[in-house]
Amino acid sequence: MKLKRILIVEDEKKIARFLELELKYEGYEVEIANDGREGLKKALEGKVDLIVLDIMLPKLSGIEVCRRLRNQSQIPIIMLTAKDDVTDKVLGLDIGADDYMTKPFAIEELLARIRVNIKKNQNHDKKVNEEVLEHKGLKLYKENYKVEYNGEEIELTKKEFQLLGYLMINKNIVLSRDKILENVWGYDYFGETNLIDVYVRYLRSKIDQKYNIDIIKTVREISYIIRK
Repeated sequence: MKLKRILIVEDEKKIARFLELELKYEGYEVEIANDGREGLKKALEGKVDLIVLDIMLPKLSGIEVCRRLRNQSQIPIIMLTAKDDVTDKVLGLDIGADDYMTKPFAIEELLARIRVNIKKNQNHDKKVNEEVLEHKGLKLYKENYKVEYNGEEIELTKKEFQLLGYLMINKNIVLSRDKILENVWGYDYFGETNLIDVYVRYLRSKIDQKYNIDIIKTVREISYIIRK
């Protein structure tokens, strides 16, 4: 079996080296970049299965690296930052990151998130048998990350797209916040459930409110559903 390849983009060389040793011990191939420009170049040049990306980087910030990568690639990205604020987490996720960790962190948790995100990325297409998901004029094209309502394209971030897709796949099923976190974010038992409410508001503003329709419904203030 081919080893999974992790790219670490981190300017603190001691942290980068520590992560390299831990990941190699776990059986991963590892590449390191110490600034944003080098990280972006390596991410686009080589076959990478996941990127661990620091936000505070010289030459090009982690936010900008993530933004540029998302124009060309859907490689799973776990962002690292010294800040611990929900707003910062939402910003990182909103530009296309798959996960987010605050320094300092336990290496066991990072390893768990790496495993979850690699597996989720591998199984993403297997979860959906249909090429296009449809609901009341809303169409979601899973292969090219495209969403339309009555023929008009709707711009969504990667995480908004994944959340909408998960809700549409599970039409008529009441989905708790924990269940959504586990299947869309891959947080399993760790994570912040209020991120779900934030992203549901994003979807409602771009779909329900814009087109005056009622797609995503709240159930007992603890879960969400799309009904046929």
